[in-house]
Amino acid sequence: MRIVSLLPAATDLVAVLGRLPGLVGRTHECDWPPGLVEHVPVVTRAEFDPDALTSREISEATHRGSGLYTLDSALLARLAPDVVLTQDLCEVCAVSYRQVSEAVRTLEVGPLVVSLEPATLDGVLDCLRQVGAVLGVPSRATAEIAALRQRLDALGAPRPGRRVVALEWLDPIWPAGHWVPEQIALAGGEPLLAGAGEHTRPVPWEAVVEARPDVLLLMPCGFAPERTLAEAPALANLPGWADLPAVRAGEVWVLDGPAHFNRPGPRVVDGAEILATILAGKTPRPEDARRLTPAVTFPA
Repeated sequence: MRIVSLLPAATDLVAVLGRLPGLVGRTHECDWPPGLVEHVPVVTRAEFDPDALTSREISEATHRGSGLYTLDSALLARLAPDVVLTQDLCEVCAVSYRQVSEAVRTLEVGPLVVSLEPATLDGVLDCLRQVGAVLGVPSRATAEIAALRQRLDALGAPRPGRRVVALEWLDPIWPAGHWVPEQIALAGGEPLLAGAGEHTRPVPWEAVVEARPDVLLLMPCGFAPERTLAEAPALANLPGWADLPAVRAGEVWVLDGPAHFNRPGPRVVDGAEILATILAGKTPRPEDARRLTPAVTFPA
């Protein structure tokens, strides 16, 4: 079975299900597992270099209707996939279902197009079941789901604790919704500004100030921690920043959004475990989370 993944999270699912040998096409953002996907042909590209734009400029381009990604329809046709995995959840995150449908319509033999649209942790795990069935490994999917649920159960029942704000974009301020509030709750925190399954919108910075979070999590969508660290100092110029309980307590954390929070794949369970470590007052591994201190955030 020849598989094209147009969603990084879908590539994660293919890997967990043991179907990477059948992956014949991927997006330019598919990067996991490292060392195992780099050789796979890339069928998408970004229309601009995100590293050359600020968060505000990226956001403004999106809202002007500028296409963020282009699908190489000719290469897709040459790859002749049996299955195309895509999404219809967010046009900012990946090639849209509409784009894929238009490209597939031109092929002589149309592949099966599977759209993944989870909004909750249960939905994310159900994607594993859905893709497992399509790829002919339902038993493998069932076993993987059971293992992931066991890890989530080990975190314990949701128990409101420290008040937590998670941000998936810094300019404008955008709270993390969908499954992230569930990750926070399972880790022992009380999620603020967004509820489980909620598709959020930008909020004024004053909403964060008024929420008075004990813990502030920075997990911009698509940004590696280094990019987030480079942009984080701008938050210090916002009114009320220094008075946030999270800032005063040194509980502002930079997380790897693409790896553990933004993408609806199996690694969201890793994200919940990382948050549990943070909210328990323990020190996570540097590759999992980095604490912002005044010295780091605001160099002299």
